[in-house]
Amino acid sequence: MDTNTLPYIENVNFLHNNLMTTIFTPTYNRAGFLMPLYDSIKKQSSRDFEWVIVDDGSTDSTHSTVAEIISSHDGSFPIRYFKKPNGGKHTAINMGVNVAEGELFLILDSDDELPPTAIETIEKRYKMIMANKTLSGVCGYMAHRNGEIIGKPIINTTASSLELRYKHNISGDMCEVFRTSVLKEFPFPEISGEKFCPEALVWNRIAQKYRLLVFPDVIYLRDYIDGGLTDNIVRIRMNSPIASMMTYAELNGYDVPLKEKAKAAINFWRFRLCCKGNSNGQRIGAVWNVLAPIGIIMHLRDKWLH
Repeated sequence: MDTNTLPYIENVNFLHNNLMTTIFTPTYNRAGFLMPLYDSIKKQSSRDFEWVIVDDGSTDSTHSTVAEIISSHDGSFPIRYFKKPNGGKHTAINMGVNVAEGELFLILDSDDELPPTAIETIEKRYKMIMANKTLSGVCGYMAHRNGEIIGKPIINTTASSLELRYKHNISGDMCEVFRTSVLKEFPFPEISGEKFCPEALVWNRIAQKYRLLVFPDVIYLRDYIDGGLTDNIVRIRMNSPIASMMTYAELNGYDVPLKEKAKAAINFWRFRLCCKGNSNGQRIGAVWNVLAPIGIIMHLRDKWLH
């Protein structure tokens, strides 16, 4: 593992194995976002966390920007930086999970930020359920920086990631904060030649064994920017068809509404046609092949648009 590591900054009063949360930032050519992100993290009302940054092979000034952050840091929480060859966000997450020293793992993208009480709120909610090993962690809400909540309706319950979408009909992204041990149990598959794997693939796998404590507090602030993963998601999935097929094939087999099974089957065929030869054994039930023509039409449309 080539980490190209900068100095590890830590507060001498911290014992690593007592850290509650790892704030994890995967980044690729986003140097301009890191200083504002650091300013957001510095405002946290709780200091029971570390900040781990994994640089996924950036070619911009990310390394020197992190060096500047570390050199000016007051040591009130640990900062650790690792650099690896470019492999995609999911490979950066795998590395982050492996080096994390927090009991909880919060993924904070470089262009997002946390409200000042986020870590304090997460700690308070987690302490309510930390002895319950059937729960994989906690889940709060995301909001735009103008305060508009992204996920609706608002609920306060325990549910798996799949139940949030298909039983409680939550729309929009949520902020799942998993136990680090659970993410070690369910790593992202790393497929040769592909640099994208949907987080839903792993979150759905976790949902087969664990649920989350869902609470109605905003713990994450996000505005979607041009040129990010969300903006280019179809093209990105086309370039990583095996991971995309895997996600849809597994979703098709889960206990979800029939409409969602059908949509998953269509998308399976949509991205199956992007595979050049080996599909890595990805299949769906034969009954769903009747929807292949719709997937083919969508694939042709994607090729024309992208």
